[in-house]
Amino acid sequence: MTLWKRWRVRVALFAMVVGPGLITANVDNDAGGIATYSAAGAKYGYNILWVMPLVGILSGFVLWMCSKMAIATGKGLSALIRERFGIKVSAYLMLALILTNIANSISNFSGIGAGVEIFGLSRHLIVPVAAFLVWRLVIKGTYHSVERWFFVACFFYVTYIISAILARPDWGDAIRQTLAPQPSWDKYYLYAVVGIIGATIAPWMQFYQQASTVEKGIPAKHMRYAWWDVFLGAVAAAVVQYFIVLACGSTLHKEGILVESAEQAAQALRPIAGNYCAGLFALGLVTASTFGATILPISTTTSLCEAMGWERGVDKKFTEAPHYYVIYTLVIVVGALVALLAPEERLVPIMIFSQVANGVLLPAVLVCTVILASNRDIMGNYALGPIYKVIAWLGCGLVAAASLSMVVLTIAGI
Repeated sequence: MTLWKRWRVRVALFAMVVGPGLITANVDNDAGGIATYSAAGAKYGYNILWVMPLVGILSGFVLWMCSKMAIATGKGLSALIRERFGIKVSAYLMLALILTNIANSISNFSGIGAGVEIFGLSRHLIVPVAAFLVWRLVIKGTYHSVERWFFVACFFYVTYIISAILARPDWGDAIRQTLAPQPSWDKYYLYAVVGIIGATIAPWMQFYQQASTVEKGIPAKHMRYAWWDVFLGAVAAAVVQYFIVLACGSTLHKEGILVESAEQAAQALRPIAGNYCAGLFALGLVTASTFGATILPISTTTSLCEAMGWERGVDKKFTEAPHYYVIYTLVIVVGALVALLAPEERLVPIMIFSQVANGVLLPAVLVCTVILASNRDIMGNYALGPIYKVIAWLGCGLVAAASLSMVVLTIAGI
C-alpha cells in the first residue's frame, strides 16, 4: 500500500472514531464555564492565562482514562462503579450527579435566555422553543444524527476566538504572561484558579465521555484514533477558554470592569470593543448554552440508567428504553421551567449549589475512575502502567484539592 493510500485509510478511520472526545471537551465550555472564564479574565487579565494549558492537559488525561475504559470494557462509568464499589456508593454518586446536573441544566437554559435578550429577543419565547428542539433532537434522532448536530455546534465556538481578535489584544504581553506568569496568590486569585479547574473538569463529562464512547462502538484496535479524538477535543476546548479570557482581559480588565456572568461580559464589551465583538460573544453564549442544555440531560439520564441496569441510548425507541426518555424529558422540563420562571436572585443560590456539589462530587468520581483504570481484572492489558498511575494520582490529587478548596471558599462567601 502506498503512503498516500495509508494516509487516506488512517484519515477515514479517524473520521469514524472522532466524536466523543471532541464533543465532551467542548461542551464543558457551557454557560457556567464561560461565566467563570469571563469573570477571571475581567478581574485578572492576562495574568491568569497560564491556567488554561494546564487545565487542558488535566482534562485531556481524565477524558482519555474514561475513553480507554469504555473501549476496554464496553461498559459505562456508572455500570463499572456499581460493579466494583457496590450499590450504596453508586446510589450516593448518582444522587449527587442528578442534583448537580439539574442545577447546571438550569444554568444553561438561563444562558440561552440571557444570550438571546442581548439580541433583543424574548427569553419567554426562545427558551421554550429551545427546550422543545433540544428534546425533539434526542427523542426523534439516532446517535449518529445527534452527533452530527453536536459537530456543527462545536464550530460555533470559533466566535470566541474572533471576539478576542476583534478586541485587539497585546499578543506579546499575553504570550509572556502565559509562559512566565506572576500570580498574586491572594484568596480571590486562588478562587479564580480553582473555579476554572472546577468549571473545566466536571463530574458529568467523565460519565458522558465513557457512555458516548461505548455507544459509538469503537473497537480496541482503533484505540489510538480515540486518543487523537480526546487530544484534539482537549486542545480545542483549552484554546476557546484561552481566547475567552484573552477577550475579557484585553477589554474589561483594562477598563476596570468586573463581571459575574457571560451575558454581563457581552454587554460590557459593546461600548469597548464594538457591536461585532459583543455580538459574537453573545452568539457563542447562546450556542454553548444550547449545547450544554442538550448534553447534560443525556449524561444525567445515561448515567442513572447504567447505574440502575435500565436500557438506555439515543438509538433505542421509547418502548425499549422508557426510563431513559422519561428521565431525559424531566431534566429538560425542570431546567427550562426554573430558568424561565424563577427570579434572577433565586437562580444565584442554585448556581452556588451546583459549584459546591461539583466540588464535592468530582474528587469521588476521579478516585473511582483512577482505581478502575488501574485494575487489571477490569482493564486487562489496557490498565494504567506504573508511570501513568503516578501521573493519574498526582492529577487526581491536584484536581481534588482545587475542587475542595472551591467548596470551602464558596461556602465562605468569596
